[in-house]
Amino acid sequence: MVVEWAGLGPELLVPLDRTSREPLRAQLEGALRDAIRRGRLRAGERLPSSRELARQLGVSRGLVQDCYGQLHAEGYLRTRTGSATRVAELPAGALAPGPAAAAVARPLRADFAAGVPELASFPRAEWLAAQREAFRLVPNAAFGYGDSRGNPTFRETIAGYLRRVRAAHADPDNIVACGGFAQGLHLALGVLRQAGHRRIAFEDPGYGDDSTLAATARAGLRAVPVPVDAEGIDVDALAATGVRAVVVTPAHQWPTGVVMAPARRQALVAWAIRHDAIIVEDDYDAEFRYDREPVGSLQGLAPDHVVTIGTVSKTLAPAIRLGWMLCPSALTGAVLHDKRLVDRGSSLLDQLTVATLISSGRYDRHLRRMRGRYAARRQALVRALAAYAPMVTLTGLAAGFHAVAHLPAGADERTVIERASAQRIGLYGMSGYRADGSSTPPQLVVGFGNLSEDTIQAAVRVIGTLV
Repeated sequence: MVVEWAGLGPELLVPLDRTSREPLRAQLEGALRDAIRRGRLRAGERLPSSRELARQLGVSRGLVQDCYGQLHAEGYLRTRTGSATRVAELPAGALAPGPAAAAVARPLRADFAAGVPELASFPRAEWLAAQREAFRLVPNAAFGYGDSRGNPTFRETIAGYLRRVRAAHADPDNIVACGGFAQGLHLALGVLRQAGHRRIAFEDPGYGDDSTLAATARAGLRAVPVPVDAEGIDVDALAATGVRAVVVTPAHQWPTGVVMAPARRQALVAWAIRHDAIIVEDDYDAEFRYDREPVGSLQGLAPDHVVTIGTVSKTLAPAIRLGWMLCPSALTGAVLHDKRLVDRGSSLLDQLTVATLISSGRYDRHLRRMRGRYAARRQALVRALAAYAPMVTLTGLAAGFHAVAHLPAGADERTVIERASAQRIGLYGMSGYRADGSSTPPQLVVGFGNLSEDTIQAAVRVIGTLV
């Protein structure tokens, strides 16, 4: 009979073979000694008490105490009165050779990655307060599987928010909670594929070579790039492709930052109605506008032809993994069916917490606070470039927390990025967002949401010498 115990860690087994002639104490000592030497138990890790380990293994406590005592004498364990037994720090030569450790990259001094909000400003106190408030009132029945669309309170709150803030035509019955934009798009693509679509258009520049396009291919659809100009997606070029579905970012085009012009919005909606097409609207950071009032959602202009996907990834934090789909009535059932197959529903805890944040006004206060912080960083970026790299111009600053830096003619986008990396500064080229991967004209997509004003200034001073 072999008894195996996994309490020491998720990847550690301690076998005791009662049919073996080797004493159980020797087996236990050897197994623990081997686990420590091979790094499965690491310095400082806590071992269970002798009483608990004896109970788990079905042996006497004295046997475990003797084992611990021997390993302590050999220097494998350290003990202290009133404290737990822990693994001792062993000399490097005492450890068995293992796989070569990967080289640890030096951390970046400044990372201008786009799409990352200020993670340190997640409203922890407000989140916990909303969580306590929500769970004090939630009925026991809510903890079942429930409606895969999402909790009714969450859907009603989101519908009201979208009507109030995004001028959407929002009915709670047409809202489906989802695990962020990635899952929302996955569900939308699946429904389009089932409806007979074989191709879907994307803005160019747009998602580039990231996982969004990989998900499109996985869903069985071919991505068709359509150019974006200073007014948004080129609707004439879109119509010429013959597709009947498109993914757009009208409030703040990703990544150029262009706001879709009113005439272009009307033309896009007219195209959708004329061709019975579907627009998937990625409404990713419309809450953060600086130079004008926020523009409304496309969905409000054509609710029967637009799937709007929104999330709290930019407003709160990507780690929350919660979003919503506002679907045309004709597609809601199909989206809900696929949602049930994928995961049966999104986290009740997070849905009710977000709903309480919104209904209590804490969410709006957080957005106003963050809008001020991002505006200050935006100005810091503008001032730093004017001082240290005046040959670089910025566009796409009307909203969000990223902009496009236009390098001077003759500059090589990839060379600038490589030289910045050598200085431990993370820069990212527009070439990564273009369908053809072209680095002409040379441009950088500059995220400033998760950087302090001092860090922005210091990094731009270095960038100026590179450009």
